[in-house]
Amino acid sequence: MWQTYGDTSASLERNPLLASETSTVTALDPQTLRDWMDRHEDLIVIDVRSAAEFESMHIRGSYNVPLPLLSEHTDELAERLGARVVLVCQSGVRAEQARQRLNTAGIGSARVLTGGVPGFAAAGGDVVRGAQRWDLERQVRMAAGSLVVGGLLAGRFVSPRLRLLAGAIGTGLTFSAATNTCAMGKALARMPWNKTAAEPTADSAIRQLPATAA
Repeated sequence: MWQTYGDTSASLERNPLLASETSTVTALDPQTLRDWMDRHEDLIVIDVRSAAEFESMHIRGSYNVPLPLLSEHTDELAERLGARVVLVCQSGVRAEQARQRLNTAGIGSARVLTGGVPGFAAAGGDVVRGAQRWDLERQVRMAAGSLVVGGLLAGRFVSPRLRLLAGAIGTGLTFSAATNTCAMGKALARMPWNKTAAEPTADSAIRQLPATAA
């Protein structure tokens, strides 16, 4: 969804003037992130997926700040962040939402990892694997697809009015795409199977960030 700017990132570091003129660069490819992790001690990688997704697999050294928490406490989190911040999720959608939120709080230099955590792992990046679960985006596709099929079948064999369920789901998905939000994803994130013992709170999410970033 977002173009990769691996070569551009290196150019920006060599030429600060170019960096100031290329403020629209918001993406970072996995290989460049691996390079940054080796060279920059001030780098902060924030994973905005749910705690369950983070537990299943995450980039070693990253910090879990689920998107709902980040959205509700953007200013407090921004106070702990430095200039080199990379946001990651499963595919880049939630990370881009987080970037936009941080941008309004004055963190305009945050980057979004292209390909998300799976892309980083596929590129040979160092990840930590745990109990395997379906990622939230896959759960949304399954839930939406099941409701559409269920609505169509119920409309045929129970009552034609129940076909409206399929239309409602389609409308919801269209709205989700247009607004870059996902009400179904937020609802699924609250389900018991998407909760872990290490579910972060606002306080723990903020305190986990290194004080040197402030």
